[in-house]
Amino acid sequence: MPTKRALLCAALCAGLATSLTLAQPASYPNKTIRVIVPFAAGGPADVVAREMAQALGQELGQGVVVENMGGGAGVPATNTVARSPADGHTLLFAASGNVVIQPLLSSKRVDILTQLSPVAMVTTSPHVLVVSSKLPVKTVKEFTDYAKANPGSVNFASAGVGGLAHLASELFMRAAGIEARHIAYKGSSQAMTDLASGQVQAMFSSLPSMKGMVDKGLLRVIGVSAASPSPAYKDIPLIKQAGVPGFEYQTWYGIYGPAGLPTAVTTRLGSALAKLAANKDFENRLREQGVDLHLSSPQELADRTRKESAEWDKVIRAANIQLN
Repeated sequence: MPTKRALLCAALCAGLATSLTLAQPASYPNKTIRVIVPFAAGGPADVVAREMAQALGQELGQGVVVENMGGGAGVPATNTVARSPADGHTLLFAASGNVVIQPLLSSKRVDILTQLSPVAMVTTSPHVLVVSSKLPVKTVKEFTDYAKANPGSVNFASAGVGGLAHLASELFMRAAGIEARHIAYKGSSQAMTDLASGQVQAMFSSLPSMKGMVDKGLLRVIGVSAASPSPAYKDIPLIKQAGVPGFEYQTWYGIYGPAGLPTAVTTRLGSALAKLAANKDFENRLREQGVDLHLSSPQELADRTRKESAEWDKVIRAANIQLN
């Protein structure tokens, strides 16, 4: 005769098995998973997505392929995922700008969370404020003092109107109480060239993209937009602690599925992603791309999406930023 303790244990195990079966059905995934990346192949988002796809495929026991769909500010990629079956086999690997900023700049503003289901944030990373080495400043305070003492002499470069670098410069100007002009380029390459030559004076960007010119002494890093555990940022002062209180932002990558994605699917994906947190090789490979592993719950990603949408909306309205 089984003891009461044995019967209780059997009941608990059966209940746990049932709950796991409901939360993580064996039927998912039952075919190759497509991860749509709204950027061209070879860029940082693409590299990070492919690292994640390889590791995720090993955890799920199913193929995970990356499809690049650049252009259109990410709208074609977002629409492709939003119109796909909500079964977890088509996912969007988006940058924060795709799901936070772009919907605010569209002719018809949309709540992105009515079109997409958040699955998990995957990485975060700060931006750095770099200035031309031809500018006689070495700190954030010296930069703001220079801008105040020389009205109209400071131009912020960016890779285009409405991008994160543009919005960051507008946020910085308001927080620091300075006046400067925004110069939009058709990409970052020419912007960096003009920054190095001194034709423009400052720019917000990722540290890896600037490292070559910084190492050559053409550009100078004077501050970082948010804290990071990466050793690459340990000697760069936080802008909010270096003369511009309240200034802070990060960029990040997250995974979304079509609206109505079943909870069981997000749970299954979340469980697989959680195992990647213990994979130091994976974390190190991401750090080489200038991003920090930061896995979140679907709710945290949803909250982050809504919070930053409200924050950047204020910047867009205050600066009257519009896309032609």
